[in-house]
Amino acid sequence: MSHPVRRRSSWRNSSLVLSASLGLSLGLSLVGCDEKKAPTPPSTPPVVEQKPATPPPTVIDPARLAIFGQPLPASYDSKDNPITEEKVALGRMLYFEKRLSKNHDVSCNTCHDLAAYGIDGKTVSVGHKKQVGKRNSPTVYNAAGHFVQFWDGREPTIESQAGGPMINPVEMGQPDHKKVEATVASIPQYVDLFKKAFPADKAPVTIKNITAAIGAYERKLVTPGRFDKFLGGDKTALTDAEKAGLNKFMEVGCTTCHMGNLLGGTLYQKAGLIKPWPNRADQGRFDVTKNEADKMMFKVPSLRNIAKTAPYFHDASSAALEDAVRVMASYQNGKELADDEVASIVAFMNALTGDLPAADFIKEPTLPPSTKKTPAPDPT
Repeated sequence: MSHPVRRRSSWRNSSLVLSASLGLSLGLSLVGCDEKKAPTPPSTPPVVEQKPATPPPTVIDPARLAIFGQPLPASYDSKDNPITEEKVALGRMLYFEKRLSKNHDVSCNTCHDLAAYGIDGKTVSVGHKKQVGKRNSPTVYNAAGHFVQFWDGREPTIESQAGGPMINPVEMGQPDHKKVEATVASIPQYVDLFKKAFPADKAPVTIKNITAAIGAYERKLVTPGRFDKFLGGDKTALTDAEKAGLNKFMEVGCTTCHMGNLLGGTLYQKAGLIKPWPNRADQGRFDVTKNEADKMMFKVPSLRNIAKTAPYFHDASSAALEDAVRVMASYQNGKELADDEVASIVAFMNALTGDLPAADFIKEPTLPPSTKKTPAPDPT
């Protein structure tokens, strides 16, 4: 009885061994298949185009902006020379009047061309007998707002300034103001206009009234622009690039001298404050005062319309605005600016270009004819 039992046990064991062998074989076979199967590459997420981040708008600190004050006025009024329509109309004629010069070939507009932002574009202007001076002619626009006139400040107002060139032998060449008065008085239409402009004067054709009329006209030669809108609160009046240039302008220290709404014209400063100015032939205000402390001192020019009024400085030593910015930073502030810094400041300075007055107001009017009493041109 035991023998059959042993046979069934042996058969059972054999079946278990066979089953195990088949399982192992199948498992190895499946493992082999997994090892040979190529791995599935990971899925690639779709490419999303990234737009560049919009830079934040350039901000100007209101406290720093306050150094420029208020927008330009419509005109520069004077209690000593009230502006009237009659004076302005007469002054406009006299501004273009070449007979105020000895040879009848030079007027105020010759050196301060109103159609060219108030300059002639020359290194130095050409006057009587083709003579030239030693200083660059500054613009007449907004000049009435300056604290003094001429590079050396030798005249306090535009009225007193107007009389100087007439009797300068290099400029308009007249021997004296009496000759100027006689020339104007020889023309009846001018006499009538002077009576209307200065009704309280019995003999109104005087050098005082001639310069007062010219001054009244020049007091209305103002050029407001986008910068004035910006000063008035319109933060969109300047681009971000121009605002960045304004920040750089202030950061470099330009506002030490170029302050107020004219960005200049408010004080004297030494040319070559940090290191000697290259051209020292002209000693500036010293020529007027003979005070040693005034050597190389000049009136700080306004930067209004600066992009339109090259060449630059009293000696016209810089023809390009970029060069002028570099020179100022170096000689006045002791800073050597990188190209991008210069470009940024120039971008702001371009925003200082204003609007010229109406074309009819700044074009040459019809002038009255000479008479037999009018002095003839004198080229000597």
